[in-house]
Amino acid sequence: MLPGLAYFLVFHYGALVGNVIAFKDYVPFDGIWGSPWTGLGNFQRMFEDDAFWDATLNTVWIALLQIVFYFPVPLALALLLHTLTWSTVRRFVQSVAYLPHFISWVIVVALFQQVLGDTGLVNGYLGDAGLSTVDIIGNPDAFEPLVVAQVIWKDAGWGTIIFLAALSQVDEQQYEAAAIDGAGPWRRFWHVTLPAIRPVVVLLLIMRLGDILSVGFEQMLLQRDAVGPEAAEIIDTFVYYQGIVGGDYGFAAAAGLFKGVVGALLVYAANKVAHRLGEQGVYK
Repeated sequence: MLPGLAYFLVFHYGALVGNVIAFKDYVPFDGIWGSPWTGLGNFQRMFEDDAFWDATLNTVWIALLQIVFYFPVPLALALLLHTLTWSTVRRFVQSVAYLPHFISWVIVVALFQQVLGDTGLVNGYLGDAGLSTVDIIGNPDAFEPLVVAQVIWKDAGWGTIIFLAALSQVDEQQYEAAAIDGAGPWRRFWHVTLPAIRPVVVLLLIMRLGDILSVGFEQMLLQRDAVGPEAAEIIDTFVYYQGIVGGDYGFAAAAGLFKGVVGALLVYAANKVAHRLGEQGVYK
């Protein structure tokens, strides 16, 4: 466990010290402690910046779309895989569904561009048929459904792992008893399966809420130029362009710290709600 512990100590807990530059006019040549203090000046600039609020709104909206449309997909896929009786078929489908998770976002975005881009496969067929073409990749109005579809294609199979593990712990005798009592498939799902996996669903939902302001830096950065910052700018790309590209490190650190604080508060609030509903949550 020591390498994993060292990783978190150095790159997560140790790196928290660097958040102090959010309260400074940070100059790399002067160092963290040599840069002058600005107090809450960076945060004041951030809250007065319309671009920051546009990025925040885009982030929250895309995150909500992912929760509504992506979060149920791994659960539904896990339930379908769990009903398969042939272990060979189940393992094959699982392997195929897991595979996209290991493909980088560079490849995933390139695949979608080759299929849905202005000169992609779909428009090629439409042009050959004499129909009007449509550029889905470069259309800002279609960007939000597109990124959700990309996440579903890439990570839905990987997300089934935890749900399948929870489903494997359900006692088969409960299904048999419910069937003897006359319960159909839907009633067995509602009264046996769902209560068994509900703690896992609540746990994953709390963790997703805590990560609601992180909707995929690489995915958005790779497609930002195609649709413009108005549609694709999120907090992570905002921090990147303000800090790494623009050199305004203190201002970018303030935006990143704001994101972290909001995520921590959401986890705390969601965990409290889970306790009120009788669930264990992330922690007691």
